[in-house]
Amino acid sequence: MPSFDIVSELNLQEMDNAINQATKELVTRYDFRGSKSKIEWDKKILKLIADDDFRMKAIIDIVQSKIVKRNIDIRSLEFGKIEPGADGMVKCEVKLKQGVPTEKAKEMVKDIKTTKLSVQAQIQENQVRVSGKKRDDLQQVIAFVRSKNYELPLQFINFRD
Repeated sequence: MPSFDIVSELNLQEMDNAINQATKELVTRYDFRGSKSKIEWDKKILKLIADDDFRMKAIIDIVQSKIVKRNIDIRSLEFGKIEPGADGMVKCEVKLKQGVPTEKAKEMVKDIKTTKLSVQAQIQENQVRVSGKKRDDLQQVIAFVRSKNYELPLQFINFRD
């Protein structure tokens, strides 16, 4: 029975490359000379630290542009509020979204069932598995899910016959 999985994954190597490029640009930019601004990354949370709000917005812009250039969907980032830190600095935490949250998965399964195609959708941890008798039905489900906006970067993997 053909099946595939709907997941929301982040390529951590590409993310690492994007953060390294953003850090290099931060060090070499003229408007950041002499500032204590920095970018810290621990594979789950991105911490942005800047001298003031203006520089924080510039850092956010740098990070977003580098991430987009590395073909990472910007929807996989969840920017927090800009908060005051020590020594008059400001900080911002950016969470990386991976996996399909349960409420989004339930919404997806419900939407797939409304298509009236002969497929079964089931939630498995951080992914949704869709299986059916016909390959064409599965391709229609993929097209349907792509047309909906779930505010997540979705990938379709493990397509098996």
